[in-house]
Amino acid sequence: MVRFRDFDWVLLGFVLLLSVISVLEIRSATEMTKFHGFQQKQMLFIGVGIVLMFAISFIDYHRLLGVAYWAYGIGVGCLVTVKLVGQKVLGARRWINLGGGVHFQPSEWVKLVLIIVAARFFWEIIANGREMSWPEVGKSFALIGGPMVLVLTQPDLGTALTYSPILITGLFLGGMRLRQAGIILAGIALLGGLAVASGKHLKPYQQKRIDAFLNPDSDPKGSGYQIRQSLIAVGSGGLWGKGTSKGTQTQGDFLPIPYTDFIFAAFCEEHGFIGAVGVLLLYFLILVRLIQNAQTAADPPGTLIIMGIMAVMLFQIAINIGMCVGLMPVTGIPLPLMSYGGSSVLFSFLALGIVMNIRMRRFVN
Repeated sequence: MVRFRDFDWVLLGFVLLLSVISVLEIRSATEMTKFHGFQQKQMLFIGVGIVLMFAISFIDYHRLLGVAYWAYGIGVGCLVTVKLVGQKVLGARRWINLGGGVHFQPSEWVKLVLIIVAARFFWEIIANGREMSWPEVGKSFALIGGPMVLVLTQPDLGTALTYSPILITGLFLGGMRLRQAGIILAGIALLGGLAVASGKHLKPYQQKRIDAFLNPDSDPKGSGYQIRQSLIAVGSGGLWGKGTSKGTQTQGDFLPIPYTDFIFAAFCEEHGFIGAVGVLLLYFLILVRLIQNAQTAADPPGTLIIMGIMAVMLFQIAINIGMCVGLMPVTGIPLPLMSYGGSSVLFSFLALGIVMNIRMRRFVN
């Protein structure tokens, strides 16, 4: 019997504190724009997310593992549907229009499916008590790579990249040999270098983003504009920040989309270095708590699921914050639990609900 006294209330406290910061920052960043009021939608997303988190914690995660491959098939089917009949916005086909102003983005939900199906796949290898073979490495690449390719063709490079830590974590925990890892890394580095050097396998806007990352001053009013404005916002915050709703880059509409991709830059401008350290500390505590829950899971599948969730969150945090401070190219990857957006918020709370699910069943026979 599971009991809510085993619920990770400390983790939930950190998550809710970060969610409150998100709502307040979205309100501040959109106060003088046409997007004012988005904080109310964010509160709705968070409320629904909390309900879903508690709901999924009641479903034994072993049942989720049991239907993992069926869910995988449905997820891939949804991605194919997006490709065929999805709504096209700004040159990208990523959403299915459900009517009434409601849009469904399958790529965000497939991320959660991939975490569960990868846990089942790699657990089946671990259960055999042997090292991972090359055919199994190939199957794992196909398992995660198939949805990645479908998302890349939308095109949505940012979301596709968030699938990669699921594969990397699974390979690492699944018993991949060091020699295999070295060969794979060398191959990826070679192919990636050739793709970037030639530019033939990248969309024009993707190539411009890489060029802007390498040299933001090459096109300060074009491809380098976002990085430059973000760096100005972060730097102008100083030690204590300019204060809520007083950021000149944010309120002057210089910082692009400060409520989603660049919300960390907007927060730094208003709350300075001290505020930024506080947010980073919260993320650190959340990630540490996830690792602790993975270590105390009742079985390897539970550990694999939580570590997959942790890896995706860490990847998104590192890429988004790195982008805001000029250490990463602009990718459009949201900052978990802070950036505005229903799909991102609901994914985060559902993922955390599965973590709670696993934690609550630590002592259940």
